[in-house]
Amino acid sequence: MRLRPTPEERQFADLAAEWLSRNVPREPRPPAGEPMAAFDRAWQRLQYDAGWAGVAWPKEYGGAGLSLVEQMIWFEQCARFDAPEPGVLNIALGHAGPVLIAEGTDTQRQDHLAAILRGDQVWAQGFSEPEAGSDLAALRTRGVVDGDHLVVDGTKIWTTGAHLSDWQELLVRTDPAAARHRGLSFAIVDLTTPGVEVRPITAMDGKVHFAQVFYDGVRIPLRNLVGGLGDGWKVAMTTLGFERGTMTLGTVIRLLKLIDDVKELARTRVDCRGQPLSTSDEVAARLADLEAEGVALHALAVAFVSEVKRTGSSSAGSMIRPLYAELSQRVKRTGAELLGRDGLTTDGTDEAARFVPAYLHSFGHTIGTGTAEVQRNVIAHRVLGLPRG
Repeated sequence: MRLRPTPEERQFADLAAEWLSRNVPREPRPPAGEPMAAFDRAWQRLQYDAGWAGVAWPKEYGGAGLSLVEQMIWFEQCARFDAPEPGVLNIALGHAGPVLIAEGTDTQRQDHLAAILRGDQVWAQGFSEPEAGSDLAALRTRGVVDGDHLVVDGTKIWTTGAHLSDWQELLVRTDPAAARHRGLSFAIVDLTTPGVEVRPITAMDGKVHFAQVFYDGVRIPLRNLVGGLGDGWKVAMTTLGFERGTMTLGTVIRLLKLIDDVKELARTRVDCRGQPLSTSDEVAARLADLEAEGVALHALAVAFVSEVKRTGSSSAGSMIRPLYAELSQRVKRTGAELLGRDGLTTDGTDEAARFVPAYLHSFGHTIGTGTAEVQRNVIAHRVLGLPRG
């Protein structure tokens, strides 16, 4: 691992810190709905107008044209100054945009990339189905070519942010006779198209994070296919590569800060004797384990960035997401448990309002982007070269 900041990268970090210190919103982010989406859009537009949107995106597509190292530095500074996360723009910025850069047509890039960077377009991902969650190749939503359109029927579920989204990246089966991983196509869908119905789903934390989307004779122009008819699996793997690799870098940095916050919570909360919880050997050992795992995860992220910088690619990205997901669950559970009785509700204290919803939401971390088991199989077969059992 060879990743030493250059003078230019140190200067970039200083400039980022200076801008963030003056511009990070002071008002809290609304908890749900359109006000939350408006907040996220406004924060993204502020970054765009100041030249901080798309740090590692090519300049010809509206980005700053910098490296993945600067992208990681930006994430670090955002965590340092507690800047808002992308929120409802996460899918658009994290992989819809990068996938269009990698696989889209010039027209698709012109139609969407600048709008994504400005925060004008919110995207959702249409991959999982009721009968095909992590087994993506088993999807049944069907697309039939009719003239210059694809007519889609079926349903997608656990579609994060669909109720607030403008567009969707949709994976459908266009050749039922083909093998499981073949005959799939990747389409861009305008969610206002007739025949699209979005039904929000209330999660265990009482909030709407995702929805089920139904398609009834939805007509999608063939020009909205990414990669061409039948190339959906390849494009989907590109998408998941961003989701499990570069898109996770920012969340890794945020998780390190959350570990520090959990440690601070242990120092400020007291037990029945009035002693800080951090003085308990059991709590101290638990916090030490979390911190050690956090350091290891960060080292893996740095190794990923370092290898990409040197070679243009890295297999370490496949390992970041499952490790992050499981550690994130443990960190947030620890925070909720340190709250004791206050951890049984989101009401009453600022700490409860922060840690309890985060803990409840974390149950999905080892399901989203493929279950932890599926991702371990990916590592076994594609990274380690082990035979399929």
